[in-house]
Amino acid sequence: MQKVRYGIVGIGKMGHTHALKLQAGIDKNGALTAVCDVAGERRTWAENKLKDVKIYSDYRELLEDGNVDAVVVATPHYAHPVIAAEALNAGKHVLTEKPAGVYTKAVRELNGLAQKKSGQVFGIMYNQRTNPLYKYAKELIDGGELGELKRINWIITNWYRPQAYYNQGGWRGTWDGEGGGVLINQCPHQLDIFQWLGGMPSKLKCYLKEGANRDIEVENDVTFYTEYKNGASGIFVTSTHDFPGTNRLEIDGCGGRLVIEQNLLSEKLTFEKLKVKEDEFNKTNEKFMPRIPMTRVVKRTNAFQNAVRLGLIGQHMNIFRNFSRAVLFGEKLIAPGIEGINGLMISNAAYLSGWTGTEVEFPIDEEKFLAELNKKRGEGR
Repeated sequence: MQKVRYGIVGIGKMGHTHALKLQAGIDKNGALTAVCDVAGERRTWAENKLKDVKIYSDYRELLEDGNVDAVVVATPHYAHPVIAAEALNAGKHVLTEKPAGVYTKAVRELNGLAQKKSGQVFGIMYNQRTNPLYKYAKELIDGGELGELKRINWIITNWYRPQAYYNQGGWRGTWDGEGGGVLINQCPHQLDIFQWLGGMPSKLKCYLKEGANRDIEVENDVTFYTEYKNGASGIFVTSTHDFPGTNRLEIDGCGGRLVIEQNLLSEKLTFEKLKVKEDEFNKTNEKFMPRIPMTRVVKRTNAFQNAVRLGLIGQHMNIFRNFSRAVLFGEKLIAPGIEGINGLMISNAAYLSGWTGTEVEFPIDEEKFLAELNKKRGEGR
C-alpha cells in the first residue's frame, strides 16, 4: 500500500472540509477515493468539486469498495459507533469524528470490537491534542514537573451560537438529533483534554440549563464539579449564549501552576514552577505567610502560526497524517479511538447528574443514563 485510500461517510460541515483537504494532497500519505451522503445536494456538490472520487448514497456500498482502505465517519453523532463498527467488520481502518457516540454503552461495545481487530487502526478526530500548548502541558504533567495535581479548572464560554445557528438544521438543538447540546456538540475536544491532562474523575456533580436564552430543548449552559481519587478537584464551566466569552484552563499541582488562555487567534501558556514543591516546603517552613520561590515560563502561538495550523493546513489534517502513518508504518496514534469513551463518560455523567440532581460516581451507570436519555428523546420535538 503506497497511500491510504480514504472513504468519507457524511460530507456535511466537517466531512466536506476533510474531503477537500485530502484531495488537495495535504496528507502526502493519504488519498480520497470515495464519499457518501444521504443528501442529494451534497452528492451533487461532490460531483462538482471532487475529481476521480466514487460517490455513494448508501454507506454500506462504500464499505464494499475495494479502493477504500480507511473509513472516516463524519455523520450525526448517534450513527458514529454504528457505522464505525460496520466499517471495522468490513475490514477497514476507521477514523471517527468526535464524539465517539452519544452514550458510552454503544462506544464500549465499539471499543470491544476494535480491540479484536488487531490489524486495523482505529482513531478519533481529537485534533486539539495536536495543539502545541496542550502538548507541552501534557509533557510537563507526565514528566512530573507539576507534581501531584490538586485542581483543574476550565472556563470555556466562547462558543457563542445565536438562534440562527440552531435554526439551520432540524437535528440541531434536539435530544433525538444531536443527543445533547454544548457538552456533546461543542465540548468533546475540551472534555477530552480535561481528562487527558487531569485524569478521569471519581465523582461529579453538575448543574445544567436547557434552552437558556435560546429556543432549543438541549443544554447550553453547564457547570460541573469533579473530584479525584487523590483528593484533587475540578470545575468545568461552559455555555453557548455568552459573548465574547472566556477560554481559560488552569491546572494546579504541588509543583506549580499551568494556565492556558486562548483568544480567537492567539494563545498563551504560563507555567509557574515552584523551586521547592509545596508539600515539601510546608514540612519545614516556619514563616506565617511565606512565598515559595518559583520560575516562570511563557509560551505563545501567534496569529500567523494559528492561521496555518487552524486554517491553511488545519489541526484535523495533523490527525489524518498521523493516522495514515499509523496504517502505513505503525506510528503511534495521537488519538486512539478507544480513548473516545473517556470524555464521553464525563459528559454522560454531567447529564445524568443534572437530570437527576444527584452526585454521580465513575464509572457511571450506563443503563440508567441511556434510560434517562431516551426519556429526553421521547419528550423532544
